Amino acid sequence: MLPMQAAEIARRARGSRVERGPDPATIPCIPSSRAVLYCHAIRCIASYAEAGGDAMSTEDGLETARSRLFVQSVEKCFSILEAFTGTRYLSLQEISQRSGHDKSTCQRMTHTLAQIGYLEQCPATRRYALSDRVLDLSYHLLRNHPLIERATPILMELRRACDARVDLSLFSQASLVYALRLQARAEPYYTNLVGRRIPLFCSAGGRAVLAALAEPEARRLVEAEDRRPLTRFTQTEVAAVMAAVDAARRDGYAIAAHEVIENEVVVAVALRDATGAPFGALHVAGEAGPWNDPDVTGRILPALMRAAALVSGAG
Repeated sequence: MLPMQAAEIARRARGSRVERGPDPATIPCIPSSRAVLYCHAIRCIASYAEAGGDAMSTEDGLETARSRLFVQSVEKCFSILEAFTGTRYLSLQEISQRSGHDKSTCQRMTHTLAQIGYLEQCPATRRYALSDRVLDLSYHLLRNHPLIERATPILMELRRACDARVDLSLFSQASLVYALRLQARAEPYYTNLVGRRIPLFCSAGGRAVLAALAEPEARRLVEAEDRRPLTRFTQTEVAAVMAAVDAARRDGYAIAAHEVIENEVVVAVALRDATGAPFGALHVAGEAGPWNDPDVTGRILPALMRAAALVSGAG
């Protein structure tokens, strides 16, 4: 019924400046709150047609209506938390500059976040920092994630077979985020932290994921990325990146040497769901010196392929 009403209103709007859509009370069998949203959508269609534009779909109108549910204060709250990316302590002025919100808004938000425990304030400097309560969210995500639970013993066996660090990353928001990392030997602590995001274009896991996508989609993601080099060896040119992606598509795995961390070689395989779409990657990382081609092809790759197949089944 609703699409027919929308089409009729659009037709009337082109020929008349009077009809602006039904009153919510005139739409039967729809709860009043939803009727208001529907009428708002229909009026958007009528306004668009009245302005001389092409006919807007009913779905577009409904999406406009649903956008009224978006709570900007929640977005502002999380932008305050995200302002701490890459740093520990921030002043109110620095939070304002990083988040793009005025100082008054930041003052209210930081006060609220501190009151509920997600920020802490240094008494001496009055600067803010993320509190350890943020870790609670990570714990609950990982503790209740069925893929992480089922993949952990598989990665433990992979680490034993390869005698190297193994990582599981998830394909999220046009990047990879590490969700599970198992250390094999003493390494810098930051190489073993979950939650770190890495770009697609220069990481072995990212290229493996890109290789599992159609070429136009992979190229679109690469071109849209901020391709700043992470090391002096990072490939940033689109042509070079796509050549590496093509090689990964041909071989079934990707290798990146020195591109994310110097003196580190990473071999990765994409994780795929039942439809073949990539949802993450499995990585094995080692030092550039001790590793050589026979190690990768003879010892690392077969174990990595088996583990990726098992984890993909778990996903």
